[in-house]
Amino acid sequence: MSLRRMDIKSVVIGGGPVASLVVLCPQERKTGEGAIKLPIRIGTVEASAISMGVERPEGGRPMTHDLLLNAVAALGGKVASVRVTSVSGTTFYAQVELIAADGSHEYLDARPSDAIALAVRTGAPVYAEESVLTTAALPDFAAAEKDEQEAELAEFHQFVENLSPEDFNVPTDGNADGQA
Repeated sequence: MSLRRMDIKSVVIGGGPVASLVVLCPQERKTGEGAIKLPIRIGTVEASAISMGVERPEGGRPMTHDLLLNAVAALGGKVASVRVTSVSGTTFYAQVELIAADGSHEYLDARPSDAIALAVRTGAPVYAEESVLTTAALPDFAAAEKDEQEAELAEFHQFVENLSPEDFNVPTDGNADGQA
């Protein structure tokens, strides 16, 4: 199993015909790989749960994900990681890796949205299986455009650096003032 560490790029809370999404990006690019995004369609309630975990509002009653984390902690366990393990069509699958009180590792099947909501509350790392990225990731067009602009700027800079005064000499047909 080849896993890549992911960061949450954005959470979109949709409404009506607009779908809610969580967008993940690899922390590091592979050599020759452009920036990519892994968009995962989730429910509006789950998008709110992830956002609330990121923003950590003060006070208030524990939400469902907070309750689950409190139960895991009361049993002496902790969330070690979250893994997006596979995709079939538009359905993503994930696991929550728990470390039990005795040190054993347990892997629980979960929806990615629920798993990520737990991860943001605990600071646990989020990973995606390489095969999921190969199947479902999209190029980050804004990052690709920025990379292209940087390459063009570097090429222009190199051109300017290599200019010499002779490059500006223009034949004047013998007139000293340059007019014909």
